[in-house]
Amino acid sequence: MSVFAKATASRSARAAWTGIAIAGVSALLLTACSTGGNPEPAESEEAADTGDALEIEAGERDLTLKVGTILPQSGTLAFLGPPEEAGVALAAQEINEADAGINVEVVYRDSGDTTTDIATVSVTDLLSQDVSAIVGAASSGVSLTVIDQITSAGVVHFSPANTSPDFTDYEDNGLYFRTAPSDLLQGEVLGNLIAEDGASTLGLLVLNDPYGTGLAGALKETFESAGGEVVAEELFNTGDSNFDSQLSAINAANPDAVAVITFDESKVVVPALVGSGYPGSQLYFVDGNLKDYSADFAPGLIADAKGTLPGPKLEDDFRERLLEVDPALTDFSYGPESYDALMLIAMAAYAANSVEGTDIGEYLQQVSGGSGDGEKVTSFADAAALLAEGQQVDYDGASGPITLNEKGDPTEATIGIYQYGDDNKYTRIN
Repeated sequence: MSVFAKATASRSARAAWTGIAIAGVSALLLTACSTGGNPEPAESEEAADTGDALEIEAGERDLTLKVGTILPQSGTLAFLGPPEEAGVALAAQEINEADAGINVEVVYRDSGDTTTDIATVSVTDLLSQDVSAIVGAASSGVSLTVIDQITSAGVVHFSPANTSPDFTDYEDNGLYFRTAPSDLLQGEVLGNLIAEDGASTLGLLVLNDPYGTGLAGALKETFESAGGEVVAEELFNTGDSNFDSQLSAINAANPDAVAVITFDESKVVVPALVGSGYPGSQLYFVDGNLKDYSADFAPGLIADAKGTLPGPKLEDDFRERLLEVDPALTDFSYGPESYDALMLIAMAAYAANSVEGTDIGEYLQQVSGGSGDGEKVTSFADAAALLAEGQQVDYDGASGPITLNEKGDPTEATIGIYQYGDDNKYTRIN
């Protein structure tokens, strides 16, 4: 099974996510507009706009770039913190080892979740240290609580994992970017996957925040467009500890499949749902809860369950490099996207020959290949060598080609499909 998703965008319109094909071994290029509807074949990919490329000043650099992070060290997404921080640390290490005239300093802080005010405190601290950019948060809901604070200070806000569609048209002074695709794409992939697996009815257990409701909406639209019916849609709030009413409603509807759109709450709701008699094999997970449950669930509890996660198949070399930074890693979700976020920030600073956040923001789309006509690069050392000669670059990273549009969204992305084994660990199957 092959699932590939790509999107293109003009500088004058919102990006249109490309559809997916979940059949055979070939990848089909389809176009699906963000307002919904069935995908239609696309004849060709629209070329990037090269008319507004900014000039690159040739010459040596002598820059110190201070970057902060607000990644989850605590809260309902804490399992994503280690791979994300490892990705940032690895990028900083490789940028500094390039010895190209720019030195990166990283200040790591916690984002918490939406039940706390940790993110605001962390951002206030980071801004007081004159950071040029802040990487994070992982949670869309958390980022929405601090995006104004960050961007109004003239600092780049770059998330490796925000997937809520709300960010695409958010008024951010041109300073918000992300390496994770909008959930308009993940919802489309997951909805088609569930339909292709033979389900005609679907239950949804949904975190009531911008991430959960945005993903649920995209999933529901796709599944129903494929002829299915959502027979239960149960919401809960971050911090809730009792899910009896939601699980009872889902069991009463007796759907063919259940999509669990949660964060760490899955450790409570999944055993409860399966314990009530619902088959664990008919569950579908998402990026917010696709994780190793071998230490949390009884063996075989979710065997054959599936899930989706943005990002290409993790290369063995990159996995080993992350493990050198943090040997304790067991989950690697959004590690590549975090690595690429800092790489792009540093390349934009190098292109601008400036560590001012607003200057970095002006060059981020360009170094990603979203504007200009740059030469492909996959490392900071190669990018710096070209930029020092005044040449344009187009960075393809560990998470894929990226190619940011004028909204700060990546316009090329892959959604992986995973399946759980008897050990409650997941492996990629596409």
